[in-house]
Amino acid sequence: MDGILLIDKERGPTSHDIVDRVRGESGERRVGHAGTLDPNATGLLVLCLGRALKLVEFMEGHDKEYDVAIRLGRVTETDDAEGCTVTETDPSAVSREALLAAAARFIGEIPQRPPAYSAVKVGGRPLYRYARAGESVVAPERVVRVHELALLSFDPPIARFRVRCSKGTYVRSLARDLGAALGCGASVEELRRTAGGPFRVEQAVRGFDPKALLPMDAGLADLPKVSLPPDYAGRFAKGQGVDVTPPAPLVRVYQEERFVGVGYDRDGRLWPRKVLG
Repeated sequence: MDGILLIDKERGPTSHDIVDRVRGESGERRVGHAGTLDPNATGLLVLCLGRALKLVEFMEGHDKEYDVAIRLGRVTETDDAEGCTVTETDPSAVSREALLAAAARFIGEIPQRPPAYSAVKVGGRPLYRYARAGESVVAPERVVRVHELALLSFDPPIARFRVRCSKGTYVRSLARDLGAALGCGASVEELRRTAGGPFRVEQAVRGFDPKALLPMDAGLADLPKVSLPPDYAGRFAKGQGVDVTPPAPLVRVYQEERFVGVGYDRDGRLWPRKVLG
């Protein structure tokens, strides 16, 4: 049961709940995800089954795409609709032009502070544990990249955006900071992940389906392909370097058309980074 399964996650369960569900439905114990979704978010969750779990590290860094509905005027403890209201103001003075101008400030590389209710760890503990205990801890800012923040519709107080962003970007933080820039505050009303790397939610299924299982290398299309003859592939599979110059720092490695792992460049030779075995 080796491969990638694209799940269209419903609102409510955690990403780990979905992993447990697929373990039960498939009978495969080796199941993990390549990037979590908040319980109240819906959309694309990429699962790796069997030997494909070895490849998670190469897919976690994929850019993501979201469809987000942001409620202007409401600030919550969690930066989304599930949290208790901290402040609520009238955002009717916010025009479409002001919204577009504020959104433009968040495109590119930006500093971002994770939400208080998130799994980011400070001092070895997730932030949400501090928040639930009533302890105030300020998470350090980190730099993320927002490739696109496109306004899809504006029906006050709801503004709907398409967001394309780098790994580690919190859309809840983006909504919070956008609201602060507008002077009215804001929080996420609805969030749906529509894409991650080469995958789109339109390809996804709701539960385990063996017919929906994709090949293990389906998430590595961004890595160049290197094909090895059988003798070189055999040495590669045993952890040995071979006299092939990789065209990039990381590459997909095949014995003819059979995927055998991920290799890397070391001193102009190809060495195994991950062997599927």
